[in-house]
Amino acid sequence: MQIKGVLFDFSGTLFRIESVRSWLRAVLAEREVTVTAAAFERYARGLEAAGALPGGPLPQHVPARLASVWATRDESAELHREAYTGLARQVALPDPGLYDALYERHRSPAAWQPYPDAAEVLGALRDSGTRIGVVSNIGWDLRPVFRAHGLDALIDAYVLSYEHGVQKPDTRLFHTACTLIEQDPTDVVMVGDDRRADGGAAALGCDVRFVEHLPVEERPDGLRMLGLTPGVA
Repeated sequence: MQIKGVLFDFSGTLFRIESVRSWLRAVLAEREVTVTAAAFERYARGLEAAGALPGGPLPQHVPARLASVWATRDESAELHREAYTGLARQVALPDPGLYDALYERHRSPAAWQPYPDAAEVLGALRDSGTRIGVVSNIGWDLRPVFRAHGLDALIDAYVLSYEHGVQKPDTRLFHTACTLIEQDPTDVVMVGDDRRADGGAAALGCDVRFVEHLPVEERPDGLRMLGLTPGVA
């Protein structure tokens, strides 16, 4: 196929969230909360098991009281915050203000790092005239993350689940994205890390290609190897 447009997922595809320990350490420092090394490890392990960091490890167990919120968490900003702060509150942290502070931290550009080949691949697509969109299941505006890391100028359109009230794999998100980049779905590739959510684009006729959701240092060329542009592989 001739690729005229490429849609990218955000978390685990173009960017990776910091580790749970980095996330917790930054917020403790920001709020000037001092804990022992043993307590820090206990809190970090608890938050990781709870799945409290958006974009991080999934919950080992979702409490029944949060099940419906968790299932629809990316459909609104309110649901997203409720789901993740609710998961975090399963861990008894030393300062009640930490739960909201942790949530706010994960939305900051400092908490995210682009994959090593993201700028190269996006730039090559832009130079070739390919239209580029971002389609993400998310509960907040990720545009500042792209701006802070110098990638916003390479994106033609953002389609964020919370702004549309539906989540991938709902085809309406992919259809909206294809419309915004002015391409027929059969000329578009969707790139993501979640086979169920991102794979929903196939129902529209998009080609779907996957990368592994790994730490940035473990995936230096996952996007490059997809062969989206000639000469970038």
